[in-house]
Amino acid sequence: MHWMVRSAGSFPLYVDSGKGAHFSSIDGHSYIDFCLGDTGAMAGHAPEACVQAVAARAAAGVTFMLPTADAAWVGQELACRFGLPYWQFALTATDANRFVIRLARHLTGRQKLLVFNYCYHGSVDETFITLQPDGRATPRAGNIGPPVHPAVTTKVVEFNDVAALEAALSEGDVAAVLAEPVMTNIGIIHPLPGFHDQLREITRRTGTLLIIDETHTISAGPGGCTQLEGLQPDMLVIGKPIAGGVPAAAYGFSAAVAQQLQGRIQDDESDTGGIGGTLAGNALSLAAMRATLEHVLTHDAFRHMIALGERFEEGVSAVIHEHNLPWIVKRLGCRVEYWFRPTAPTNGAQAAAAIDADLDRFMHLAALNRGILMTPFHNMALMCPATSAADVDAHTRVFRECVELLLGLREPGEAGSSVAARSKL
Repeated sequence: MHWMVRSAGSFPLYVDSGKGAHFSSIDGHSYIDFCLGDTGAMAGHAPEACVQAVAARAAAGVTFMLPTADAAWVGQELACRFGLPYWQFALTATDANRFVIRLARHLTGRQKLLVFNYCYHGSVDETFITLQPDGRATPRAGNIGPPVHPAVTTKVVEFNDVAALEAALSEGDVAAVLAEPVMTNIGIIHPLPGFHDQLREITRRTGTLLIIDETHTISAGPGGCTQLEGLQPDMLVIGKPIAGGVPAAAYGFSAAVAQQLQGRIQDDESDTGGIGGTLAGNALSLAAMRATLEHVLTHDAFRHMIALGERFEEGVSAVIHEHNLPWIVKRLGCRVEYWFRPTAPTNGAQAAAAIDADLDRFMHLAALNRGILMTPFHNMALMCPATSAADVDAHTRVFRECVELLLGLREPGEAGSSVAARSKL
C-alpha cells in the first residue's frame, strides 16, 4: 500500500508469521501486536476456529455466486447483536458504505450525504471532505483524484455540534447521515451526553436516514455501540474484524427500510443497480464470519479484551500523571489511544490540531525497536482474545521508557530523541 512510505523508520516491517497477539518479521524479530491490522485482526492472528473453517471451506469450494447455510446463520447473529433484522454482505466496509449511501439516495430521492469533520469510513469518495475554520467545505488534504468537489455530494459539520447538524439537515436535501457512534482514526472522540438522542430525533424529523458505521467501534462490545447504547440506526455497516482477517463486511437494514427497498427495486433490474459484487457474500468469507462470530469474538472474549483495555488505559494514564505530561488517554472498550493534548477533544478539528507528526513517529519507532507495534499514524492499541496482561504491562514499561527518553531522564541509546519531538513537551 502506498501509505507505507510513512512507516516509522521509513520502511515497513516484512512479516513472516503471526499467532494470537504476536507476530515475527522475516529477519527473526518478535513483536507484540497492538495494531492488529488496524482492527482487521481484532480476532487475533490465525484463531484456530477460523483456520479450521477456512481450510474446510476452501476444500469444498470458495465461491459460487450462491448462498450457503453460513449466510443465514451470520445474518441471524448480526441481527441479534445489532438489532437490525435484514443483512447483505460485501467484501469491505468501504463497499458496504458505498452501497448503503446509494440505497439511501434511492429511497429518499435526495443527493446529499452528511458526515462529521475528520470522519473515517474507508475510501468512500463522499467522505474525503473537511471543514475549514471559515466554514468552507473542502477536499481533505491528500484526497487523490476526487471525481467531483466533495461539497457537491456532501455536507460536513463537527461531531457533537447539534446546532450545525440541525441547520444542515433543515434544508431537506440530505439523504443520510453517515456516522461512527464514537469517532476514531482521529483519536477517540466520544459523543457528548444526549448527542445520539438528538441526532436520531433530528434525522427522523427531517426525513434523513441514519447510517451507523461500527467497523472500528465494534471494540465497544459484541454489538458495538449500537447494542451498548441502544442506538436505533436505519442502516448499519460492519467490516474489518468480523471474518478473522478474511475480507468481509456486512450492512444491515431496519424492517422499515427493508420494506421500502422491496417496493423500490425492480426484480428485473436488480443486477444493474450498482449494489453488490461477484465475490460479495462468497462461501469462504461467510465461513470465516461464522467461525469468528460463533467461536472467537464472543461475549466472553469481549469481557477479557475490555478488561485488558482498561488495564492498558490505567498503565498509560499512570505514566502521563507521573510525569505531568499534557497528554490524554481515551478508551472505547478494547480500543485505547493516547493523544498529545491536555484535554479530551469533542470534535475532529480539535483532535487534528493536536497532531504532532515528529512526536508520533518517535513514539512509534521507539516502541517498535522495543518489540511493540502500535497502529500507524496515531497511537492506537487494540486488544484481541489472545492478548495477555503481560503484553499490556510490557507496553506500559516501554511507554514509560519512551517518555523518559523524551524528558532526558534516560540515555537515548538506540532510539534517540529529537528537538522536534521534545517541542510538544
